[in-house]
Amino acid sequence: MRSLTRSIKKNKTLLLMLVPPLVFVIIFSYIPMLGIVVAFKNYNYSSGFLRSPWVGFDNFRYLFVTGKIWALTRNTLLYNISFIFFGIIFEVGFAIILSEITGNIFKKVSQGFIFLPYFISWVVVSTIMLNIFGENGVLNSVLTAFGAEKFSIYQRSSQWPVVMVLVKLWKQTGYGTVVYLAAIAGVSQEMIEAAKIDGASVWQRIRYITIPSIKPTIIIMTLLAIGNIFRGDFGMFYQLVGSNQLLLQSSDVIDTYVYRSLITTPNIGMSAAAGLYQSVLCFVTICAANYIVKKADPDYTLF
Repeated sequence: MRSLTRSIKKNKTLLLMLVPPLVFVIIFSYIPMLGIVVAFKNYNYSSGFLRSPWVGFDNFRYLFVTGKIWALTRNTLLYNISFIFFGIIFEVGFAIILSEITGNIFKKVSQGFIFLPYFISWVVVSTIMLNIFGENGVLNSVLTAFGAEKFSIYQRSSQWPVVMVLVKLWKQTGYGTVVYLAAIAGVSQEMIEAAKIDGASVWQRIRYITIPSIKPTIIIMTLLAIGNIFRGDFGMFYQLVGSNQLLLQSSDVIDTYVYRSLITTPNIGMSAAAGLYQSVLCFVTICAANYIVKKADPDYTLF
């Protein structure tokens, strides 16, 4: 007991610094978890979420009976796997390329150019795409001027998985690149110089020094991404696709489905059930991924 009191007094300043984030997490992460009960109730506003009648698993049963949840889960999972896989390749690749650029001015300009799309709103991205690839966009104006048939990507459902991946990479690569650049900056320069003296080529230095050195960062970033593998980027999917019925089959994810359910039907319990189903899948996935990494190398695990 004395040692605990002594430890608290010794680290009083650090503990006080911990209070604001702890309060933030409790208020915005743990207290809202009480709303999970809505998924098991026939919610109505007059009774509130505590006195609304219980319906057990009826809300979940409706989701699975309609069969919609399987297509939504598939779309959400496959999109996020693609985002993670190609994201790692592009982010690490651009980080390595920028780290090998010797001109400081050109390097800073390149970093700024790659990072810029991260700050652009999905609303702006959607507007730009509509003005270029829409029915009356710039592309069709050029095509009709040359006597060609009109082309509207908003009527081609099969091509939207590729469109989504490309747009996601264009917007998010810059952020990941900056993270990996910071990791590369911590690579031992003495080791790199020694490799140069021994005659190692650029590709050999990247393969045997740079990539192994940033491997922990790659694994941690991947684990963090896997934790949201069943959560779609709502801003991207909703702004780019909206309620276009032609595209929903290949572009609808759990997040957009829950949102449309909330604004089109009064069944809040079903929407809450879909959200809880999504959260449980994310929890199970991150635990499984962390367990696999722990078996391979415990030093790289999240917990």
